[in-house]
Amino acid sequence: MIVLGVDPGTKTTGYGVVARGEDNCPTLVECGAIRPTVDTPLAERLLEIFEGVAKVIERTRPDVLCVEGVFYGRNVRTTVILGHARSAVMLAAAIRRVPVVEYAPAEVKNAVVGSGKASKDQVAFMVQKHLALAEAPTPADAADGVALALCHLFRESSGAGAGRVHEGAGKKHGD
Repeated sequence: MIVLGVDPGTKTTGYGVVARGEDNCPTLVECGAIRPTVDTPLAERLLEIFEGVAKVIERTRPDVLCVEGVFYGRNVRTTVILGHARSAVMLAAAIRRVPVVEYAPAEVKNAVVGSGKASKDQVAFMVQKHLALAEAPTPADAADGVALALCHLFRESSGAGAGRVHEGAGKKHGD
């Protein structure tokens, strides 16, 4: 199984692709960040996010895309703009018929670190340990994307089931 985890943001969208091998151990395929052009209109940044995620999907052919669920911050405008970035990510997956699963931030932290209140540094450190990497993925947004993918693999292998699944994805693009 290949899982693409995406931590959406309009300044930096982190992603991580993790595969579960025959030995049931997770392996990092790739990770990185999509950085839309600064000081451009929101619509153009959303297009860059969409196109960046689409390229990762085409390159890695994931079985599922995991995205961080909506969290409610103090600033409503920030929450709405983050929702736009999530939509660009989810649309890139839907067009390619890749199922989308959402996980709450605390659920990801709990699955990867063992505490739903873990810091970004703790998440990055545990991602490094789970995947036996020489160093934690950078930037932190990429580590968060990898953590989302790991969360899904851990939930699937434990029989706990996936987070909130968006129906209707059907066959993957190219099948």
